Amino acid sequence: MTRLNTLARRAMVAVGASLLAAASATAAYPERPITMIVTYPPGGTVDAVARLIAPKLAEKLGQPVVVENRGGAGGMIGGAAAAKAQPDGYTLMLDASNHAQNPALHSKMQFDTLKDFAPVSLLLRVPNVLVVTPSSPLRTVADLIKAGKAKDGPPVYFASAGPGSAQHLGGELFNLLAGTHLVHVAYKGGGPAMIDVMSGQVPVMFASMGSSWTHVKNGKLRAIAVGGDTRSLAAPDLPTIAESGVPGYQSYEWNAVFAPAGTPAPIIEQVSKALAEVLKDPGVKTVLDGIGAEPIGSTPAELEQFRRAEIAKWQKVAQEANLKLD
Repeated sequence: MTRLNTLARRAMVAVGASLLAAASATAAYPERPITMIVTYPPGGTVDAVARLIAPKLAEKLGQPVVVENRGGAGGMIGGAAAAKAQPDGYTLMLDASNHAQNPALHSKMQFDTLKDFAPVSLLLRVPNVLVVTPSSPLRTVADLIKAGKAKDGPPVYFASAGPGSAQHLGGELFNLLAGTHLVHVAYKGGGPAMIDVMSGQVPVMFASMGSSWTHVKNGKLRAIAVGGDTRSLAAPDLPTIAESGVPGYQSYEWNAVFAPAGTPAPIIEQVSKALAEVLKDPGVKTVLDGIGAEPIGSTPAELEQFRRAEIAKWQKVAQEANLKLD
């Protein structure tokens, strides 16, 4: 046997051994704790969802799931950390709608959203809800459109958690589809923004239902319409923005789980199926229903289709509204 043939055989044996080892590791997964990087700081809705989901996922997989908050830069700090992690299934990332919005707003990022992350499961969607100060004369979407188009009246301001936030983009989408000229007021976080809407400093906000609905129920905010494609089960009498005169309007905040690109497909399928089971848990569903969230538990392929559609949507909004954050 020639030296070349000998080297070729050794290479084939090495590849085969590597594949067998990978298959063995996949079959045994998980053998140790799993880290779930959350792209937002403790205390917010995304963190609350992670801490609701993690212990239930741990029960399904038979290993602890440790929540690790890596907040900042609209999810990009946590995203950069997750993108660099080993693609072995022991690092997952729970991200939010910024996953699809950041590529539309930032030309310079430390990772490629589509290339560096493998989809696992779309967990849930929470519609944005159009809220106003309780004393505001704005009572319908038609009222807001009329005020937002008026050339001789004062400008109508809307608050958000900051430039490029879901609330900001929800307002810009409304401007584009309704032909209004609502003026954006950026805050350093959703909490301060909502406080000023409640007090009347700024009259309007396209807020997350998850964070605003308690204030609606106790009368500190008045809800006009929801941003989903259908009415919310949490507020069936509240119309959608789309049915109220802005066809095509959809604005959600959503949470999904991703893995570093290259994570073995069998592991991704295993985690995805486990998450789908978690979201059917009555206790989990009750908590999510309480914040107006729609539990989903998608397949990886469904999440891939969803995030590509979301990226394309927000890229169009950013381009037409001339929004760039770098």
